[in-house]
Amino acid sequence: MTDIVIDLDGVTDRPGLMDRFADGLNLPDWFGRNWDALADVLRDVPEGRRVVVRDWRAYAKARPEEWEIALDVLQEADLPVVLAL
Repeated sequence: MTDIVIDLDGVTDRPGLMDRFADGLNLPDWFGRNWDALADVLRDVPEGRRVVVRDWRAYAKARPEEWEIALDVLQEADLPVVLAL
C-alpha cells in the first residue's frame, strides 16, 4: 500500500486544508478547493493507496465544524484513511 501523506501542521482554515490536499494529491491548479471538488478527486485515487492525515488535531480543535465535514468527505471517498496520532 502506498501512502499519500497530508500534513496539516499549521493549517488554520479551509483554504489551507484544501491547499494541503492539493499538494499531497498532486492536483492541478484548476482544482476547485471546495468540499465537492475534494470529494470528486478522492473518489479517483487509485487502488492500493491510502490517505494518511498528520497533525490534524489543532485544525480539528480550531475549526470543529469544518473538520467534521472533512471527515465526512474522507469517509465517503471509500478509500483507506489513517488519522496519524
